[in-house]
Amino acid sequence: MVTVARSRSVHGPWEDCPHNPVIRTWNPADRWLSRGHATFVEGPAGDWWAVYHGYENGFYTLGRQTLLEPIRWDKQGWPHAMGADLARPLAKPSGGEAGPHGMAWSDDFSGPSLGSRWRFYNQAPGAGARATVGGNALTLAAKGTGPQDCSPLTHLVGDHAYECSVSVELTDGASAGLLLFFNDRLFLGMAYDGERMVSYRGGKASYWQEPVEKGSRIDLRIVNDRQIVSMYHRTPGGEWVRHAVRSEVSGYHANTMDDLASLRPAIFASGKGSAHFRDYRYKALA
Repeated sequence: MVTVARSRSVHGPWEDCPHNPVIRTWNPADRWLSRGHATFVEGPAGDWWAVYHGYENGFYTLGRQTLLEPIRWDKQGWPHAMGADLARPLAKPSGGEAGPHGMAWSDDFSGPSLGSRWRFYNQAPGAGARATVGGNALTLAAKGTGPQDCSPLTHLVGDHAYECSVSVELTDGASAGLLLFFNDRLFLGMAYDGERMVSYRGGKASYWQEPVEKGSRIDLRIVNDRQIVSMYHRTPGGEWVRHAVRSEVSGYHANTMDDLASLRPAIFASGKGSAHFRDYRYKALA
């Protein structure tokens, strides 16, 4: 929730807003839950807004998302939140100039995008040197034994349904793959080492092994359709093969794992050598 107090001195005495909390979730059926940590900002035309975060009801996996709510100041100088449960669209702030909306998560690796599109999980100092871009490929030096200790490269999402895919080429004994990654204890996805496919669910390797052809190149795809996840692979130029087991991932979120993160696509390389990633594509689904 959001509460407000005011004072003429940082040392007090403090006066609490008479209608605290200013912002909170009033009904568990509301669209947005756990609303809090607000900052009040003045818009270009002098209108006021609260910027804060909350969880989307039924989609905790998307993590804490940024919300914008109009604020009205009363004659006594206290703020009132005017957006109700934010289930309906609001008029955008007045004035100013509109900027670009969102960003494309697909990546042809024609240039570096670490820190803007991609980020390492638990990145150690100097870890950025593991990733190099050239020839429309991202080359990622292998690290660790699997998704749990290799610091995957992740990117954020905000869609209820989406698919992502990437082409992978292995060198010098690496294992590489495509994941939906929450943290080093909770993830799912697949890895290919040139001889076998390893499926991950619940943060560990699955007992079920998908049959796969031997080689050094493979295409991988994950479809997250409103928290029902399907995985696919194909040899380059071949047909997509859907994996036999689907996963339900609505429990992959902060309220079960205690980390303030989200379930997000990731690519990784573990073991020895390195992996080349090409033509990463992300598409929101209707």
